[in-house]
Amino acid sequence: MRPLTHKLVLDTVLAVVGLVAAAFVATTQARTPETAFLTFSRDVALPGAVLPAGSYRFEVVNADSSSDVVRVSSRTGVTFMGITTQTPRPAGLPDSRPVTFKEAPPDAPIPIVAWYPAGTSIGHLFVYR
Repeated sequence: MRPLTHKLVLDTVLAVVGLVAAAFVATTQARTPETAFLTFSRDVALPGAVLPAGSYRFEVVNADSSSDVVRVSSRTGVTFMGITTQTPRPAGLPDSRPVTFKEAPPDAPIPIVAWYPAGTSIGHLFVYR
């Protein structure tokens, strides 16, 4: 009778360990940072940085925090990292428009106001001083 009891305990422990491992994987996947790959046909600006025309990766690096740190990188490395504030997606702004811009003279980089990851109702407002 004793071996059956040990087997039952062992099976129960293994089942609990499996459930905990599955919950950990689900939690880890839920915390994946927001990421987008954006291409600009002309120079754009972020607070204190000019991004030459090209492709960039926008990424929230601390999605579990109360403040949003956005990292923007090109193929050659990190170009910008800064704190943003959350802002609601403007009514009617489609997913096909992931950023909003300020006005700029024709020969100046266009400042990015906010980035809105696809499928989200909240964006990241860049703080200009």
